[in-house]
Amino acid sequence: MRITRITDLDADDLADYSRLTDVVLRRKSEPAGGLYIAESSKVITRALAAGHVPRSVLLTEKWLADIEPLVEPFEGDIFVGEADLLEQLTGYHLHRGALASMHRPELPAVADVLRGARRVVVLEDIVDHTNVGAIFRAVAGLGADAVLVTPRSADPLYRRSVRVSMGTVLQVPWTRLPEWPEAQGILRSAGFEIAALALSDDAVALDEYAAHAPERVALLLGTEGDGLSRSALEAADRVVTIPMLHGVDSLNVAAAAAVALWALRVPSDGTAASAPAGASA
Repeated sequence: MRITRITDLDADDLADYSRLTDVVLRRKSEPAGGLYIAESSKVITRALAAGHVPRSVLLTEKWLADIEPLVEPFEGDIFVGEADLLEQLTGYHLHRGALASMHRPELPAVADVLRGARRVVVLEDIVDHTNVGAIFRAVAGLGADAVLVTPRSADPLYRRSVRVSMGTVLQVPWTRLPEWPEAQGILRSAGFEIAALALSDDAVALDEYAAHAPERVALLLGTEGDGLSRSALEAADRVVTIPMLHGVDSLNVAAAAAVALWALRVPSDGTAASAPAGASA
């Protein structure tokens, strides 16, 4: 990559970084150009380690020595500018110092993502990018194998999702599922029991379910406001709930995902983890 000092904010090559406010990004489609934005040296490093290819990099002088060796083999520009100039371009302060415009990889087939997996998370229509990123971080940290997202779920490669996940969306295998009930058939054919995390009169407590969890579990999580759709609940084999106290009926979806994944974690010996007798998640 060649180093280019920024002198003209209207240059066409800077268009990938123009006005990257969250409001603007929600109004335009990052995938339209086959691109996503990686923010911070840590996330850029993880993107490159995952085999993703940068189109360009935008950074302050302070980060040039760290980033240049990482992207040197690639074609494109390393745009370098003063912090206030980059803030004028992007619309916010680059407190992490560096952005990269990355070519978006082709999504894998669902069957490839499920092959060999034992714990997967299914996100149905979750539209908050912060929650999506936090769930991916929980998946990576608690040892689940993959994430599947429904057609109307938020883009895991949206800038905020990538940032909140600390780049783990670039490590965790993921792809998009078709609509129900086709998605149900795919999961069942791969040997997964579908466990919907929801409130229901016939729901099983998480600790009870975890103590006897099957080998392969697809944990189904719904939208922040309305929860899972009727179609998703009809597709589920089991409804599981997290026991709550003090009149609180539920957790934020990302927090609930982390609690459930911890309870359902699979130890290195391959056996399902069992919750202590009487434990409450």
